[in-house]
Amino acid sequence: MPAAPLSAPQAVTAPVAAGRPRASSREVLAEAACELFLEQGYEATTIAEITRRAGVSRSSFFNYFSSKGDLLWSSLDAQIVMLEAALRDDETADATATLTRSIDALGHALAPDSLVLALANATAMGIDDELERESARRLLTIATAVSARLVRGGVDSLVADVVGAAYGGAVIAALRMWAVDGAGRTALPALLGRATGGIPALLERPGRPV
Repeated sequence: MPAAPLSAPQAVTAPVAAGRPRASSREVLAEAACELFLEQGYEATTIAEITRRAGVSRSSFFNYFSSKGDLLWSSLDAQIVMLEAALRDDETADATATLTRSIDALGHALAPDSLVLALANATAMGIDDELERESARRLLTIATAVSARLVRGGVDSLVADVVGAAYGGAVIAALRMWAVDGAGRTALPALLGRATGGIPALLERPGRPV
């Protein structure tokens, strides 16, 4: 059964009361932040206000997140780290198979969260520019990891950079569509499959799979 969509402001629950168990602090902070971003905008919201709404200390915030922006991206960032490791450690002859498995694993690991809500409600939160900047950073990280793996396998560096950028752009585009369409309505792995399905053709060489 797919998760309920988080693509509308109505999906945000009532303000979080103080005294929630420490074990749920990460989720409580993310929920509190999204409530405040919708109420007063991203730029106007401070970390102090987020922690006050969540009922946790400022030090608790920094136990989980390094910044206000990191609060939105932490789940995806963890999956990108795993993608980088998989590509760095891969020694198989077929890099595209590893890429396909890694992108699929990323899609299955991500759940509707604060990033999805922010992507779906970017204008209401006043966070369009922030999301564009931070999306570009993640796109570049993925592109660099993919390109390095392809170059190590003998692919021309220019082609590798183009393919890496294609994979990075596909991940970000699929995430945006997943959020805007309603994350509970479409499976992210399916969107990622659609977004990346044509990319390996850029690497085809007669008689030699990459």
